[in-house]
Amino acid sequence: MSRPVALACVLICALIWGTTWYAITLQLGTVDPVASVTYRFGLAAAVIFAGCLITGRSVKMTRGQHLALMGQGLFVFTIGYAFVYWAEERVASAVVAVIFAALAFLNLVLFRVVARQKAAPLAWAGAGLGILGVGVLFASELLRAGMDQRAMIGLTFALIAVSASAVGNVFAWKVQTAAAPVIPATAWAMAYGTAFLALFGLAIGVEWAFEFTPRYMLSLLHLSMLGSVVAFLLYFTLARARGYALASYISALTPPVAMLVSVMFEGASFGIAAFAGLALVLAGQMLLIKAPRVSAA
Repeated sequence: MSRPVALACVLICALIWGTTWYAITLQLGTVDPVASVTYRFGLAAAVIFAGCLITGRSVKMTRGQHLALMGQGLFVFTIGYAFVYWAEERVASAVVAVIFAALAFLNLVLFRVVARQKAAPLAWAGAGLGILGVGVLFASELLRAGMDQRAMIGLTFALIAVSASAVGNVFAWKVQTAAAPVIPATAWAMAYGTAFLALFGLAIGVEWAFEFTPRYMLSLLHLSMLGSVVAFLLYFTLARARGYALASYISALTPPVAMLVSVMFEGASFGIAAFAGLALVLAGQMLLIKAPRVSAA
């Protein structure tokens, strides 16, 4: 994948995911978050499987591929997104989006430990700026909330979500090394994530309600079709071609979009510290994109 194509994928995903953070808030209220996440990825998986069937793509996987896909589904789509929805019940959607910029740093660390992949010093510097920016935003939002317990729980849930997503990316890399095609692999990962969510929901007694309102159904379609089918297929394709460090930094480009949407539709307001954190995140993103790719140990 050429650099212009890679950057186009980054931009498209950032624009889509920059709006999905707010779209998630439209799912909160009547329907339990676990049920909403289950509907979202269940629908997305069904659409991708249907696309494979229509285009004649094989969805058969080996036992090893299925095991890696189960790990990817569990950490990315079950744990990661359940905690995202729970976090957004407590803090502004844009705050969760900015915290997800830590994904780049966590990926660099995990892939260095698990896959023994090297990263250029410039990439470490960029990820370091990103994590510093997240820390500044985390502290500023906590202080603005007066150290409120609800805000603390929401911010902690966001950190758990991004950590789970980083672990999920390691499993996605294992899926790649097992030579599983990206489109059917993504369908299986979402299907496993949906299954784990459904089992978890049954275990804790979730009420499987559905809200038949334009607000809920349109947000569900946006989250499933654009936020899940289109964006995740682009994301995992980009990750395979250019590496997970660059791909994960999509989450560093989404905060400006997410913050603008949050201000416009949630009535959120951000202080100087929050914008300082955002500036650090964006500066880190520029360094990471410019960093040479180094993958050998």
